[in-house]
Amino acid sequence: MGGDGITEGRVRFDRRPGVEGTLMTYGPDPRNNPAAKEAVAKIFRAAKFEPQAYTLLTATPACRSFKQAAEAAKSLDPKKVAEKMHSGMKFKTVLGDISYDKKGDRTNLDYVMYI
Repeated sequence: MGGDGITEGRVRFDRRPGVEGTLMTYGPDPRNNPAAKEAVAKIFRAAKFEPQAYTLLTATPACRSFKQAAEAAKSLDPKKVAEKMHSGMKFKTVLGDISYDKKGDRTNLDYVMYI
């Protein structure tokens, strides 16, 4: 069993039977998220780049959330931006709306188990 870190090609899933039955926790494939359909087609695939496991899950939501929090805080002061980010405010991202709790954890988790 492994966490989502094994999605980036370090584990050779084509080398059976050594990995047969491996369990992995990860979110649903973000490329199949209806909210991301346009971005996947027009930004990534149009540039002949297939988004990998973390492409849509990290940089895009993180950057957009930070930008929107900074705009709401009317500041780039990290404490003020973090306060907005931890306020439960909804952020519009390529994966749909997301929000964070007071600790900074996402409030809408959607992990699944893959075999």
